Amino acid sequence: MEKGVKIVTIGGGSSYTPELMEGFIRRYEELPVREIWLVDIEAGKEKMEIVGKMAQRMWDASPYDVKVHMTLDRKEALPGADFVTTQFRVGLLNARIKDERIPFSYGMLGQETNGAGGIFKALRTIPVILDIVEDMKKLCPDAWLINFTNPSGMVTEAVMRFGKWDKVIGLCNSPIDAMLKEPGLIGKSPEQLTFQFAGLNHFHWHKVSDENGRNVTDRIIEAMFDPDADDGTPANIFDVKYLKEHLEAVGMIPCGYHRYYYREQEMLAHGLEEYHTIGTRAQQVRQTEEDLFELYKNPELNEKPEQLAKRGGAHYSDAACETIASIYANKMSHMVVTTRNNGALPDLPADAAVEVSSYIGSTGAHAIAFGPLHPAERGWIQAMKNMELCVEEAAVTGDYGLLLQAFVLNPLTVSGENMKHVLDELLIAHKKYLPRFADRIARLEAEGITIKDETARELTEKGC
Repeated sequence: MEKGVKIVTIGGGSSYTPELMEGFIRRYEELPVREIWLVDIEAGKEKMEIVGKMAQRMWDASPYDVKVHMTLDRKEALPGADFVTTQFRVGLLNARIKDERIPFSYGMLGQETNGAGGIFKALRTIPVILDIVEDMKKLCPDAWLINFTNPSGMVTEAVMRFGKWDKVIGLCNSPIDAMLKEPGLIGKSPEQLTFQFAGLNHFHWHKVSDENGRNVTDRIIEAMFDPDADDGTPANIFDVKYLKEHLEAVGMIPCGYHRYYYREQEMLAHGLEEYHTIGTRAQQVRQTEEDLFELYKNPELNEKPEQLAKRGGAHYSDAACETIASIYANKMSHMVVTTRNNGALPDLPADAAVEVSSYIGSTGAHAIAFGPLHPAERGWIQAMKNMELCVEEAAVTGDYGLLLQAFVLNPLTVSGENMKHVLDELLIAHKKYLPRFADRIARLEAEGITIKDETARELTEKGC
């Protein structure tokens, strides 16, 4: 890399961008940023301009002379980039609202990265990320792609599998939340504990050892059941307690998203209650987003506001900054990332994308061996991985039968006639972003298939 680092952020109008700037400013002495480019689409132009001006104010308030550029043309931004970060949402929050409300209208969980909603977010996102990779091959072939666009695991795996791009690392904030909060449950600091994670994005487990090498996982599990315990469950997940005897048998700590599988009944009931009253998570987040951008407009604001923590993805951006700094300076930092398995989890193929503890250096992520899982967890992870592989291939090929297989495999989409209604209605709701399924969508519309949920139907009729 030439002196100084060029960073391009696709989805630059995201509300998380100020956290990204904060992380780069804090690490400038080890990661000398030369220039930053924010890229977005026409629909995100206003937000990009608001957040871009704030980003520039943050740099201007620092000791460093860094220029923040903004563009709607990623081909203008990519040439010569050292790192490309991706944090975009195809269809914006309206798409997420439809992902959540349509499954709930049939009594199934509607969630951003799990179940039917997660599948359709992947279907919309994977073709776009693959187009970005093709541009990178031509314009910045030596760049690293740091992805925290959800569903991060499937999107990152598609880059490796179909984009044939190995210089990619996927990120998630939930391991960071756990590593920050769990030490306090047993009177330790984060520096005193060693965490080892293994699994898939939003479907991983971890074990913990203390400074003397003793396994303290059971102590943390015990402490998690204190009614006042803060175990780092992300802000976007309803915090129902796990079943204690279950976790004691597992012998590992599941991530917050496991609640959708381990406590499906309670999570579904809570989600349906919100669906029928205050609105789904996306509808609630929309107000938080609006409040954040009102703050960002303040010409006196030059630091990340505390309100950003209310969004479920807090720490994503900081993880991206540390990953980039670790690659640039060959720091071999210990982080939890999505990368190629390479034997870390022998229960999955070597070329599968997994989310595991890794060392990050100039050649990327080096996954730390975790070893085989016990039968129950092995069964879960193999089913989930094969569901993901079906989704990824369907996103690329537009194969409706393969998509049906993914729905049947997914534990949160109850198989049967209602499942097919959910799938078909989501196809119609997102037809603007699913050209590979155009023929099937045309057939569904010719058959008179309509969207049951009124809010989702109205958004679709407005072209959202």
